[in-house]
Amino acid sequence: TPKMLTRKIKLWDINAHITCRLCNGYLIDATTVTECLHTFCRSCLVKYLEENNTCPTCRIVIHQSHPLQYIGHDRTMQDIVYKLVPGLQEAEMKKQREFYHKLGMEVPGDVKGETCSTKQHLDSHRNGEMKTDENSNKETSEEKQEEDNDYHRSDEQVSICLECNSSKLRGLKRKWIRCSAQATVLHLKKFIAKKLNLSSFNELDILCNEEILGKDHTLKFVVVTRWRFKKAPLLLHYRPKMDLL
Repeated sequence: TPKMLTRKIKLWDINAHITCRLCNGYLIDATTVTECLHTFCRSCLVKYLEENNTCPTCRIVIHQSHPLQYIGHDRTMQDIVYKLVPGLQEAEMKKQREFYHKLGMEVPGDVKGETCSTKQHLDSHRNGEMKTDENSNKETSEEKQEEDNDYHRSDEQVSICLECNSSKLRGLKRKWIRCSAQATVLHLKKFIAKKLNLSSFNELDILCNEEILGKDHTLKFVVVTRWRFKKAPLLLHYRPKMDLL
């Protein structure tokens, strides 16, 4: 029976699976090591890898010289953590907004979007606005359709300049682009391969500051770790893939 299949699990029993081994707090911006699949907070892991090249949990060597290229954002794990821990996502959003306000910086689009949606939800309840099920379902359907057609335009945006640094490939006619900060290096590879009519995006390397970027890196991660305090646009170079020994 459904009652027999239902089993309550205490958050305490799964804390070990949703906390960061470096800070002992719940995972924030969960990031996984591709070599061993251990997960940590992104800020904790990036800070740790500035002086180490091994996994903090199992000590396996991630990469001898460029360990940051072999970690990736784990959206599924972060969604699980936010759903399991009450109030964690709201508290983190609040901290981010306070951080940007303290520095006098504009709040990024993703954090701002969360603020607006929460504020509108609270205002509707404060004003006693009760919507009929029909109107509510209609608006939900329209909002979902609008979100499906948004193509990440409401995300935090990154300006990029894509330069070719090899005589074996031609430059792009339009090398300046603007896209979501959640886009990855792999997306850029596919974009360049399509524009240059290459048979495979795997034939390309993309570099920042002469360092090859991992395909799973988000552009936001690249900006934070390799373009911090530098003016836009983010300058990236592409070239034919080189096999490293």
